Amino acid sequence: MRINLTQQYPVADIQGNLVFANNGNIVLCYKANLPEVYSLSEKDFEDLHGSWFQALKSLPSGTVIHKQDIFQKFQYAADQLPNSTFLEKATHAHFRGREHISHESYLFFIWPKNKGLNKSKYVNPFKGVPKNLPQKMSDAVMSFTAAVRDSVGFLNNSYKFDFTPLVEKEILALTDDFFNGFNEGFDTDIVLNKDHAQIGNHFFDVLAVNNELCFGEGIASSKTNEAFTSDDFIFHQGFIDGLGLNFNENHIVNQIIYLDDKNKWRKLLEKRIEELSKSSSFGLQNKVVHEKINVILDQINQDDNARIVRGHLNVVFWSSKKEALPRIASKIKTEFKELDIVPYYPKGEERKNYLLNSYCCFSSNFSDEDLYVTDLKHALCLLVNNTNYKSDTTGIIFNDRQHNIPVLKDVWDEKKKRIKARNFAIFAPTGEGKSFLANNILRQYFESGVRLVIIDLGGSYTKFAKLYPDDYITLRYEQGKNLGINPFYISSIHDLSPERLEDLTVFLLELFASGLKVAKAQEVALKKILQYYYKSNVDKTHSLDAFYNFVRDEKDSLLQDLGIDTTYFNTTNFLHIMSEYVGEGLYSFLFEVSEDQSYKIEDKRLIVFELDEVKDNKEVLSVMLKLIMSAIQRTIWRNRDEKGIILFDEFAKQLKFDNVLESVEFYYQAIRKQNGAIGIILQSINQLPDNSTTASILENTQVIYSLKNEKGYDELVKRLSLSSHDLNQLKSIKNDLKGARKYTEIFIKIGKESNIFRLEVPPEVYAAYLTDGSENEAIMDNYKTTQNMEAAIIQFVKQKFNSSNSLT
Repeated sequence: MRINLTQQYPVADIQGNLVFANNGNIVLCYKANLPEVYSLSEKDFEDLHGSWFQALKSLPSGTVIHKQDIFQKFQYAADQLPNSTFLEKATHAHFRGREHISHESYLFFIWPKNKGLNKSKYVNPFKGVPKNLPQKMSDAVMSFTAAVRDSVGFLNNSYKFDFTPLVEKEILALTDDFFNGFNEGFDTDIVLNKDHAQIGNHFFDVLAVNNELCFGEGIASSKTNEAFTSDDFIFHQGFIDGLGLNFNENHIVNQIIYLDDKNKWRKLLEKRIEELSKSSSFGLQNKVVHEKINVILDQINQDDNARIVRGHLNVVFWSSKKEALPRIASKIKTEFKELDIVPYYPKGEERKNYLLNSYCCFSSNFSDEDLYVTDLKHALCLLVNNTNYKSDTTGIIFNDRQHNIPVLKDVWDEKKKRIKARNFAIFAPTGEGKSFLANNILRQYFESGVRLVIIDLGGSYTKFAKLYPDDYITLRYEQGKNLGINPFYISSIHDLSPERLEDLTVFLLELFASGLKVAKAQEVALKKILQYYYKSNVDKTHSLDAFYNFVRDEKDSLLQDLGIDTTYFNTTNFLHIMSEYVGEGLYSFLFEVSEDQSYKIEDKRLIVFELDEVKDNKEVLSVMLKLIMSAIQRTIWRNRDEKGIILFDEFAKQLKFDNVLESVEFYYQAIRKQNGAIGIILQSINQLPDNSTTASILENTQVIYSLKNEKGYDELVKRLSLSSHDLNQLKSIKNDLKGARKYTEIFIKIGKESNIFRLEVPPEVYAAYLTDGSENEAIMDNYKTTQNMEAAIIQFVKQKFNSSNSLT
């Protein structure tokens, strides 16, 4: 049998997402956007199953539901990856061409022309095409379409689903792909012989579940995922996920459900039981069928919500090599065996029947002999409910857990669809790669135009920064010296905006009232004094020292002149505490500048403050953090539309002292005014003190990264209120640093969404992110010779690695 699609096209007309098929069927077509694979817990699968049941159980009798999941092997095109900078080009080249499985999921609702039980075993879908289509839809069809849209609306309003109507172009493309055998670049005929089915260069075959005897004892909405389950936790997957993304072949999973009249089936089953009762002694199979039908009938009689259905499940598969089909079929049988299901292997006419009628417009053509009878809840366990990792339009590149292909995750979330605060935290023990991960995140942010400020106590960003020599600056603290930041500096009185006064007020209050609750009256009082100071000293140099002297000299009349009650500003207390930072004070060197040097960082997009020498001095570190924030506010983030990130590396070392934690909270408060985010890096969440300040920081941290931790994740779960599935995901983390594709795995939670991602990078990126060890020293030695970090990395890669290797 040979079919030429151009002469026998199955679609007569399309109106929106409503198809009028050439056999008189009417089909409503939707594309399914499903949850990411590995993101669902056992309860999630149960909830999804419940949503399906509630959505479909009330559809009109006679409705045929067809869920079709198409899985194809493709080579990764890398079109979505940036390809401009040195590291972007290396990443683009590394992943381009990598084989992976794509997944497209569709949901069709068919209103068949013939809604009776199919008597004919084989129906030729291309025969008997009606010449005249109805000019308008009947009341029954209109009722059907309304019911379908209600069902889809319910699914879309329920848990994690999104079904969108297909448009004419998509419906025609899907039809052409199906009947053209997914061949690309040419149209061809369908050749259906007794011994094989061939469309163009592809050979097709099919396995099916077509009667009750195929099923074993157990069926559920999910099952254990053996690959990630361990002794202390169970990781779940969908019941037939082994036939989905995990099955690495070209194939289609078709699940077809016929919604029949409950009362009609009760009568038919009662009659069938009566017939089997008379012949049950004549064979074991009759006894088995008799028992199964009894169970079904009991369900119908006992459960008012029971919805009897007929169903058909098949897996269509293809290959460019005919001899590969038996091997693929054997793999599918193995997957079915894992589910305690024995599939049927059709041949000849039967194969032809199954292949052609797996197209949505023809899926009402299966006869009773091709269908199993069961309850709707049972049939819905056989749906594929998840899909590939989803790339956002823009974002940071990670890798999926399925094929290690790049996935873009928008952890900035400009439109705040997933998170309201884009602050992030990285948790990982020593040696697990937290600095490597931070480099990966920050480098991509930087190359996308985000300005970075890194407060570093460990020197982990040197090579990364040196790749952009014109765009970065490192400001290093040395004992007894200042950073050249004068928070009081203004170029003219016009710079003294209300916002500038607000920032300076907050800065001073952080210095002399650190840790104390400050009343609004105190803030107002200090703003009045600052304003008075600047107006009284227009042509003078402004500094903390000058402001201190002004308050001291005017203290007898200052408050009275400004109408400030002494309870709102304690002059004596202010002068006493601030004396440490002026004149001969212990920390006066921090403010010794008269001219502000902050302008040096204005045009730099990557600013690194290295505070290693001051990490053990709580007072100096606290003041340094406040000074840095003052400079950031006044210079690099004057434009609030500009995106920026402040990263605290080696954060635990900065948190040894309470006043330092309060200084960091000062950053979190200030960042709210900006289009910015704060990142912190910790070995363990236990390094954060359990107090209200930390609680505030964690509450405003809605992007979480965690690497592997052999000591467990109990405290992380407790303090971040992670779910049980989040914990299972964390426990399932496995790194592979010895295989052909080396990678580390990362738990990423963005708002309420979580999954495990991988980090695989090309050799050039690996070299750029190294922070210590002999390899890092070798690269820095190359840099000393070349004075060019890109050249130093290229030289290192040539010496050390084959360009096809992948590293983390």
